[in-house]
Amino acid sequence: MTKRTLYTLVFEFLLFIPNRGKAESVPNDSLVLDLQSVIQIAKTQSPSAQSARNSFLSAYWNYRYFRANYLPSITLSSSPYINKEVNKITQSDGTAMFIGQDQFGADLSLTINQNISFTGGSLFVKSRLNRLDEFQNKSTNYSASPISIGYQQSLFGYNSLKWDKLIEPIRFREAKKQYAETLELVSATACNYFFRLATAQMELDMARQNYASADTLYQMAQGRYSIGTITENEMLQLEINKLNEESNVMDAQISLQEQLQSVRSFLGLEQSTDIRLIIPDSVPQFSVPLDEAISLATENSPDPDYYKRIVTESKSSLANARANSGLKADLYLQFGLSQTGNELGTAYRNLMNQEYASVSIVLPILDWGRGKGRVRVAKSQLALIETQAEQGMNDFYQNIEKLVMQFNRQAHKVKIAKLTDKRANQRHTVARQLYIMGRNSILDLNSSINEKNAARRSHLSAMQTYWSLYYTIRSMTAYDFERNLPISEELPIE
Repeated sequence: MTKRTLYTLVFEFLLFIPNRGKAESVPNDSLVLDLQSVIQIAKTQSPSAQSARNSFLSAYWNYRYFRANYLPSITLSSSPYINKEVNKITQSDGTAMFIGQDQFGADLSLTINQNISFTGGSLFVKSRLNRLDEFQNKSTNYSASPISIGYQQSLFGYNSLKWDKLIEPIRFREAKKQYAETLELVSATACNYFFRLATAQMELDMARQNYASADTLYQMAQGRYSIGTITENEMLQLEINKLNEESNVMDAQISLQEQLQSVRSFLGLEQSTDIRLIIPDSVPQFSVPLDEAISLATENSPDPDYYKRIVTESKSSLANARANSGLKADLYLQFGLSQTGNELGTAYRNLMNQEYASVSIVLPILDWGRGKGRVRVAKSQLALIETQAEQGMNDFYQNIEKLVMQFNRQAHKVKIAKLTDKRANQRHTVARQLYIMGRNSILDLNSSINEKNAARRSHLSAMQTYWSLYYTIRSMTAYDFERNLPISEELPIE
């Protein structure tokens, strides 16, 4: 057996046996997660998901508040008082006197109110009872109004009930879609965190392997240099490679710890939790139909509702400006029954009609064009919003088309990257064997190592892009194209 053959066998043994043990060792207390596990944790307990739930709950209770404005309200009110002081009292002949008063007054009022969204007015029914005690005269009086029916209305004013009925359902529908979209975007972000950590773990594994290989080559080179089979220049190059790879290991360890901290923070895990990832080897092979994606996005994305809402809100602002720039009139009507008496029972006998009607009118004569200016500003703002909404929808459709086209090509890119990774590993194996046999230079070996590492990085990057695109499309369409099922997120309504 020649010396070169002996060195070759020793090199193969030292290069592969220690490395394989290190690469496959995983701490027993590590949290081992695959991509779907990371996504599920992110959607259930990450701070981003919790923020999305709280935002939706805020929108939900705002919608409940809006709905309550169109339901009857019942109010019970009372304002008792004690008055014991000297007051200036106007007499029946027009003179005034300072008279001491010692009174106790109390009232009780029950009101049922119903807003009318079509007109913007309010219909109410009241029942009222007042009591007044004069302690100086030792007298008690009651005033009762068992029932009063009234209506109040702004004749030419801004009907907020009408516009809220148009705007708020759109806002709540937008909030529901926004919640579902945000959870899918959390999934897309989880993919990015997953592959960043996977890349950091891969970089550390590669750095350790490269260091072990460089160290073994250097140890071998010392023996070969002593017998004159390699030059001093090659010997120094191998030592430099070993030192560089040792530095790379330390850099990779620091980078891995940084990525671990980022992932723990994003997932809401304890900072002491160790994580090891199961990296997927391939991606599903399917395509997303563009027409179907556009149709689903138009129906399920919050963007169309957002643009519809801001246009409607701008129209509401224009209606408000017009209402406040011209004639204003308020109508108030009330009809009821009332009576007074020294006793509670007499206040409910022989009831008398109680009728009241009023119209208040405000007509601006000279406002120096302020009202007209507000209207013109509102018109310009509406035109601007309509233009922005049209442009926004065009960008929305173009974005869907771009994402679908990129995704449909990305699976093939992943396949190419995987094949490139495989071929780069094969080339490195061949270059290593050739170098051991002395038929290849150290530069060719280093080049094969760099190509192997770059191919591995490109493979992971291609898979990261694939899953990020996929969950971004899911966020816009609310549809799982892999399983051909709509995505139905459970709303966190308490």
